[in-house]
Amino acid sequence: MTEGMGEEGQGVEGRVGRSDTEEARLAWLALALAPGMGPTRSTRAVRRLGSAERLFSASLTELEGLGMPAEAAQFCFDGRARAAAMEESERAALQQARWVTLDDEEYPAGLLEIYDPPTVLWVRGEVKLLNQPGIAVVGTRQPSPYGVGMAEMLSRDLARRGLVVLSGMARGVDTCAHKGALEGGGATVAVWGTGIDVIYPKENKRLAEEIVARGGAIVSEFPLGTFPAPQNFPIRNRTLSGMSVGVLVVEAGEYSGTRITARCALDQGRDVYAVPGNVTSKNAWGPNTLIKQGAKLTATWEDVWEDLPSQVRLQLEDRLHARAGGGESNPGAGASLFNETPGAAPMSEHERAVFEQLRQDEPLQLDELMERLETKLVSGEVFTALFELELSGRIRQLPGKNYVRCF
Repeated sequence: MTEGMGEEGQGVEGRVGRSDTEEARLAWLALALAPGMGPTRSTRAVRRLGSAERLFSASLTELEGLGMPAEAAQFCFDGRARAAAMEESERAALQQARWVTLDDEEYPAGLLEIYDPPTVLWVRGEVKLLNQPGIAVVGTRQPSPYGVGMAEMLSRDLARRGLVVLSGMARGVDTCAHKGALEGGGATVAVWGTGIDVIYPKENKRLAEEIVARGGAIVSEFPLGTFPAPQNFPIRNRTLSGMSVGVLVVEAGEYSGTRITARCALDQGRDVYAVPGNVTSKNAWGPNTLIKQGAKLTATWEDVWEDLPSQVRLQLEDRLHARAGGGESNPGAGASLFNETPGAAPMSEHERAVFEQLRQDEPLQLDELMERLETKLVSGEVFTALFELELSGRIRQLPGKNYVRCF
């Protein structure tokens, strides 16, 4: 399990001992491999040293004075730590992977906000996804057909709208979440409780390869070769929730590990969403209890979307606009903005002109819409376009003849 609160208190205020040198990165990796050194002790050691690269030149007395366990101090002093870091770096390269330290720009900004963030992440796949807005979808390993359908549908619909879908690639809901995101043409990130070279469960080997091949990523805070151990998964859960803007629980029993992820999300100030379930089902206990405690009842992707921070929605909306116009290349990009509704016919020129004037987070009144389009469309064409857009589920009308996008 993670260590208790250190004397510096909770959280990481910015990056620690900032240095861009390769020697500094190796020092962080060495600390991650040192026996008895968790994230709190490693971060504290670097803070007291002033810079990470000083780890390799410090005396044994100085290292012990940092609060390092004797075994870890000796490991760093006699050169074994640096040698282990070099070997781990080479092994990662052979796996076509890389490692990202807490001081690297690619390190997930969301993790810097939580207590005890991992000092090193091993990543296989698209590193840029670590800093894109994402939703964690979690739940039981034994979902009902309803749970399978909801996990896949919500993950697919959210991925289509640009949210990265994160999960742990466990059996059940996690697997459904990754598959749904891939089906939607979006990006998905699997956060593992093993090394990124140890696939667990083994039957998900093909899924893991597909995630990477289609622009996603596999992430772990555990060194290469780490096999599945029960204590690793609760640790992994706090990383999964910390990388996300919110956690969506689909189905979970009373004693499910999903409760840990939801609790981590609440402690980290993340939003929690839950899909309501049949009260006679044991797997409904988790989400229904969370809803009682204030989690957002979630039935469709709109329930998540409307609760996102406004800056996140605007970022996603702008990205969809850019992709629709061919102006941005985005790893794991979903379907075109103008073909978001499954089964819907492509928009006509008039519909597209109206749709481009609307936003998801800000209603536009009919009179103002007509005024904006008066040089392009006559009133009848606007009314027809609005009717067709509503019918296809792309927009909706609010009281007072106000219109908003549905995505």
